[in-house]
Amino acid sequence: MYWLVALMTFAVLGLILLGLMLEFRPQLATRALPWYKPAMATQLVVFVGAQLGLLVFGINDAFAVEAGAEGVAAAGDLSVGMGLAIIGAGIPTALSTIGAGIAVGPIGAASLAAITEKPENLGRTLIYLGLAEGIAIYGLVISILLLNRI
Repeated sequence: MYWLVALMTFAVLGLILLGLMLEFRPQLATRALPWYKPAMATQLVVFVGAQLGLLVFGINDAFAVEAGAEGVAAAGDLSVGMGLAIIGAGIPTALSTIGAGIAVGPIGAASLAAITEKPENLGRTLIYLGLAEGIAIYGLVISILLLNRI
């Protein structure tokens, strides 16, 4: 399981180093274009795959520790598997919040434009904004259900 954490760390470090390289040497951006998008896509796939691996292995370890949970609770320590399971339970909230933020941006801009032209459309635009924010609430509900399961 530690190899997944190391893989995620290398993926994030690669993204940071690439960003710093392009920030401090912008002339390299023209030469880096042919390999820039594939490299970013590869790092993103590695990072998301490692996150999913941590989620799967972390929940499996958390359920495997369930038999000795009395000793863990008495000592006040969390196992690595339980910690990763809790992180995995938080991932739906994080991703749904990002999705809601991406959705609310254009909807909010369009709502302001629509209200400027026709103020009586305020109610309709608020409904659309509420639907976009509902995505984050769904992720929160899933995380709560997963935490109850752990």
